[in-house]
Amino acid sequence: MHILSALTAWLVDTIGRMGYTGIVSLMFLESSFFPFPSEVVMPPAGYLAWKGEMSLTLVLLAGIAGSLLGALFNYWLAVKLGRPLLLKYGKYFFISEESIDKADKFFQKHGHVSTLVGRLLPVIRQYISLPAGIARMPMKTFMLFTTIGAGAWVIVLTFAGYLLGEHQDLLKEYLHVITLACVGLAVLIAGGYILYIRRRRKS
Repeated sequence: MHILSALTAWLVDTIGRMGYTGIVSLMFLESSFFPFPSEVVMPPAGYLAWKGEMSLTLVLLAGIAGSLLGALFNYWLAVKLGRPLLLKYGKYFFISEESIDKADKFFQKHGHVSTLVGRLLPVIRQYISLPAGIARMPMKTFMLFTTIGAGAWVIVLTFAGYLLGEHQDLLKEYLHVITLACVGLAVLIAGGYILYIRRRRKS
């Protein structure tokens, strides 16, 4: 708790000094390879908005922009390096060219929902851009569903900090509930999509 409080205080100070650029930069890191949790970025920004030191609208836009930029960075790396590396070294991890082709076909058909659902799941949200890039998912589709998924996560976290106001010490308890709710939403979306696909095949 002491470490979390100290980190939150540092982030509030950092974001307060760097402003919206700080939010974009930190969320870029969170959405790319760097293990930087958004749970300690957006709630403090929401708290600063509650204090009237930042605009709530601009905080949300900055958070979503940073998430999208980080996702695009991973997507670009996967497009440039992903498939060649898998073809060269995948055999050492029991990944064949055939399995890569199957994954490509799956992502071409269902990548939009996979991207949306992945953005709502812990850990996976940082790396869902990689298979999308390897499969060369259409850029516009990738950006749309990344923005929707990342936007939902950013909005929830920001409003958690905003609504808690001066009671930021309760944040850890609420973050657990928020994470479970997002996982539940992801399961519902995935389940609904599977039912839709099955009904469409029958008809």
